[in-house]
Amino acid sequence: LAEVYAADQGASTISNLSTRGQIDGSGSPLIAGFAVQGTAPRRMLIRGIGPSLALFGVGGTLQDPTLKIYRDGQLVAENDNWTSAVAENATAAAASGAFSLGANSKDAAIVLKLEPGNYTAVVSGGGEASGAGLVEVYELAATS
Repeated sequence: LAEVYAADQGASTISNLSTRGQIDGSGSPLIAGFAVQGTAPRRMLIRGIGPSLALFGVGGTLQDPTLKIYRDGQLVAENDNWTSAVAENATAAAASGAFSLGANSKDAAIVLKLEPGNYTAVVSGGGEASGAGLVEVYELAATS
């Protein structure tokens, strides 16, 4: 468990959070909780990475991660393959400083506006799939 807080909201903002872990297809997904602060919706890029970790020398990666975003136990959004919205995801990744995903990779990514509140990002594999995975949460600039 790792927790990160901005103690002085006037002086600092956390714009990216990521964690890597082992995803076990028998019921152990990678889970990241995050909060959207303030009174206005925020644009976010949320990614579930598996295959593209191999670009950094990580072996045994989850080959086809799925990403689901929940708020108060309700499914808000989901993605299986980031290429379903390649232009939007690639533009958001470049604007946030995120590394590029492989053109044909089966990594998952979602760009969406989230209302203030608490959220959970869940990265898992289909069926019994297991492997190393990464969950990333980026806050995007209002104009990106």
